[in-house]
Amino acid sequence: MSTASRTKIALDAVGGDHGPAPCVEGALQAVKECDVEVILVGDEAILRKECERQSGHDHRLSIKHASQVVEMHESPAAVARKKRDSSIWVATELVKSGEAGAVVSPGNTGASMVASFFVLGLIKGVERPAIATSLPTLTGEAIMLDVGANVDCTANHLEQFALMGNEYGKHLLGKPNPRVGLLSIGEEDSKGNEVTKEAFKLLKASSMNFVGNVEGRDVYSGIADIVVCDGFIGNVALKISEGVAEMIKRLLLKEISGHFLGRLAYPLIAGPLANLKRKIDYAEFGGAPLLGVNGVTMICHGRSSAKAIKNAIRRAKGMAEGGVRELIQRDIEESHSRSLTEAE
Repeated sequence: MSTASRTKIALDAVGGDHGPAPCVEGALQAVKECDVEVILVGDEAILRKECERQSGHDHRLSIKHASQVVEMHESPAAVARKKRDSSIWVATELVKSGEAGAVVSPGNTGASMVASFFVLGLIKGVERPAIATSLPTLTGEAIMLDVGANVDCTANHLEQFALMGNEYGKHLLGKPNPRVGLLSIGEEDSKGNEVTKEAFKLLKASSMNFVGNVEGRDVYSGIADIVVCDGFIGNVALKISEGVAEMIKRLLLKEISGHFLGRLAYPLIAGPLANLKRKIDYAEFGGAPLLGVNGVTMICHGRSSAKAIKNAIRRAKGMAEGGVRELIQRDIEESHSRSLTEAE
């Protein structure tokens, strides 16, 4: 593929917990494995030094200087007021100008959302953006949204999340008609608060493959490909899941290492354990897109490894080339048209 037609990804290379090292390493892996160009955004001197340390000489890798960094503890609002030369803001501006097809950041999540909101804006008709994360299930993979962008939501917001997640699910999961479920406290139509009850009615009347309410215990069973909820519930569910997965991993290793038979059997079960670790490792999923903004923004974990950065770049490239944003805009416009027709 020629340089002119190769997708470019802007990477906030200094915003993560571990500095530029995993970002540069992940970018190098991405340009070699994903046929993509990566623009490293951050302090040029620091990034050049890191590239030299890693022997990162590749014509598909370039640097865009940004003099500021948004720290993890800083207020997200500060990025718009005081840090418009920060790595996340400059990286997002590269998408706005068309110099990059997507932005990837392991930095301050709130700052990423603020930069995307102010620089890229929202897709016409979208009221709230939503963070969509991937979860492992017994049958493969599911998408949950929102997991942190919106604390308080209306039923209409949840319907829009479902529409956006539906298009993302078609692209990511390769399913033409993904199953959409609404996270609630019971399977029955009458269960939930007033918002989820109203959202249930909207989703049931939509053209999506709505399978009804999904209880928390069923999220990982695979009965739904898209799980819709507000950002407060979604973020709590995600953090609890991360904690449980880490606890199970530690308990399992403790039990194996604490018994003679366990240590004896370890060579036989090492392969299955490695497969299990791979399936629940966040690094395999890379990042979570901020759906609803007028561009492609991929938000990564602050502790992202090089592998996670590489996979986030891979997903960002897929979204940019797959036209997911345009498909979401089409669905939102069709939804508005149906609503106006029904109102008349």
